[in-house]
Amino acid sequence: MFDFEFYAPTKVFFGKGKQKDIGKIISNYGYKKIMLQYGKGSIKQNGLYDEIITSLAQNNIEVVEMGGVEPNPKIQFVREAVKLAKSENVQLVLAVGGGSVIDTAKYTALGAVSDCDVWDFVVGKQKPKSALPVGCVLTIAAAGSEMSWSAVVSDLSVNMKRGLASDLIRPLFAVCNPELTYTVSPYQTACGISDILAHTIERYFTPCDDVDITDGIAESILRSVISAANVVMKEPDNYEARANIMWASSLSHNNLTGCGRINALPVHQLEHALSGEFDSVAHGAGLAMLFPAWAKYVYTYNIARFARFARNVWGVNNADDKAAAEEGIKAMSEFFKSIGMPSTLQDFGISNDSIERLVELCTFGNTRTINSVISLGETEIREIFKLCTL
Repeated sequence: MFDFEFYAPTKVFFGKGKQKDIGKIISNYGYKKIMLQYGKGSIKQNGLYDEIITSLAQNNIEVVEMGGVEPNPKIQFVREAVKLAKSENVQLVLAVGGGSVIDTAKYTALGAVSDCDVWDFVVGKQKPKSALPVGCVLTIAAAGSEMSWSAVVSDLSVNMKRGLASDLIRPLFAVCNPELTYTVSPYQTACGISDILAHTIERYFTPCDDVDITDGIAESILRSVISAANVVMKEPDNYEARANIMWASSLSHNNLTGCGRINALPVHQLEHALSGEFDSVAHGAGLAMLFPAWAKYVYTYNIARFARFARNVWGVNNADDKAAAEEGIKAMSEFFKSIGMPSTLQDFGISNDSIERLVELCTFGNTRTINSVISLGETEIREIFKLCTL
């Protein structure tokens, strides 16, 4: 087990109707003026917006609104939000939505107290020194941004999607009511499930020895999410299944499953290139396509680990490690297909001709390699994308 630091300060308010307490929660922290960010209006259609606004008004919280956050959040939107947050002197940024809204709030929180352009933080030109506090009301279980120290954002002018990690942007609190996810479409529910599994699996497969307690936590989360997924795809209003998936979302990305292990998210790096270049690609769907391809390419470099994954997560009984590993990868691929996830680039309408551009984006123009079970450079990344073709 490697030395590690574990820090998860986000206070979670979990359960039915918790969103109605949002005004009291913020008031108890002492904030009086906030920026409210949300997506393209679904919270107004389902009544959540009214509940939030009512609760804030009842607690004398002044609200500056900025709706319209898109999937795969955009730096252009963040810049406008930063301007508004500065001009209005808001004290906290409240995100009501999923990962895209929360990530947008995180970047807004950084920019609101900084003099440089927010994109400078993303590309490493500037290092964050402070940020406004961020709170969230979670409406989709997926990205884990509600408890994580990371956020991603896209710049459409260069078709680039990049991420940032800093404890400054960990949410102060997260309000998590599984009932709010009942109306999430089957496809987006499946995308969220795929993202949760990806966050856990990527920490499980890193170039280091087993860490039994951390590995056991990861395996338990994976089994629970797979089991709940099989229920929720048929019963979208099953509270227990939704609750397990929502809590797994938080635990999968607050780094609990990375304690004592080397941490790397290689498949996420490949997917960021994919959805950065093709904005219509949902993050979770891209991960679901890429994971089996990545596993097929790297599993022979750690057959024993993949065999453990197959047996402890997918219930494979084969005594031969190599055969078990292959059965586990197949089981993972079939699971993603069973919940409606794409399995090839062609399923997204993307041609094989795009692979070279994706390789260029992944490697930052062939200037970096990606840490994984093996180091992924230009050649390896190209071959993984080729495995995503018909």
